[in-house]
Amino acid sequence: MRILALVPGGIGDQILFFPTLDDLKRHYPDAQIDVVVEPRAKGAYRVSKTVNETILFDFKGSNSLADWGNLLGVIRDREYDIALSLGQRWGIGFLLWLAGIKTRIGYAGNAASEALLTRTVRLHQEQYAADMYHDLLKGLDIVTPTPELAVSVPTKDLEWADAERKRLGIQGGGYVLIHGGASELSRLKGIDKIYPVASWQKIVQDFQQRQPDLAIVVVKGPEDDGFVAELVKACPAVKVTAPDNIGQLVAMIAGASLMLCTDSGPMHLAIAAQTFTLALFGATDPDKLLPKSERVSSIKSPTGAIADITPTMVLDRVWGS
Repeated sequence: MRILALVPGGIGDQILFFPTLDDLKRHYPDAQIDVVVEPRAKGAYRVSKTVNETILFDFKGSNSLADWGNLLGVIRDREYDIALSLGQRWGIGFLLWLAGIKTRIGYAGNAASEALLTRTVRLHQEQYAADMYHDLLKGLDIVTPTPELAVSVPTKDLEWADAERKRLGIQGGGYVLIHGGASELSRLKGIDKIYPVASWQKIVQDFQQRQPDLAIVVVKGPEDDGFVAELVKACPAVKVTAPDNIGQLVAMIAGASLMLCTDSGPMHLAIAAQTFTLALFGATDPDKLLPKSERVSSIKSPTGAIADITPTMVLDRVWGS
């Protein structure tokens, strides 16, 4: 059996879809499961234990008929038995119908798209996103609780993290990991995810005063140069790690005592790694992005602006926990 999932969105969306993929594998252990994802999200599948192949397609791009035709050809050649689609666009349903996939499952709500699907499930957008995605399995008569987020880190990435902790001088003890960046796409969309460096500085200084032997490590991603440089300038004792891929990032997260972050892909990775996580939210509803867990906590801005979360609010939550 061959199963295809079409999963638009970034790294976080892919990680939130992992439980659905893992449950598919449990129910169809001999199936090959492939995904169609945007190029920016391909890296997530480095830490997937379920997916065989990633097929790249820019769902949000200005795709020509040739682009759609190429995707159709790839899908048709693989002769998939089942397809799951997170999107509700008519074009996706039409694509899956043209590909001749026998079982085509998606969300109800778009009459044109529904006509091209063989089964639909109700879309419950008010719930935790991983549960919302997992609902698609009801189209296969799979009605089970959503598994926890989980990742599988390659051995060479675990070895890299061991060497990185040694380089940073923290191999013998715990550390607090900070991820305060945001993707370029978020910036372009005007989504408020950057917590001010001045506020991070007060948080770091409080940690250093209370626990001077506890290392503070900031994650530097490809788009975080400015944020990290400013934070290091304000807090020279902060250590910097720059993983080359998501496997290395997860390995560093897994070794941390605490992850402090904003709403981001690394937040979901921290949850999957079962690291204690405190996430800061601006206007976004944390209930839709975080599971109910003793290891996960969040602070939502009282005004919708993430900058209005005070350092005191963060520190009270940290030390109060």
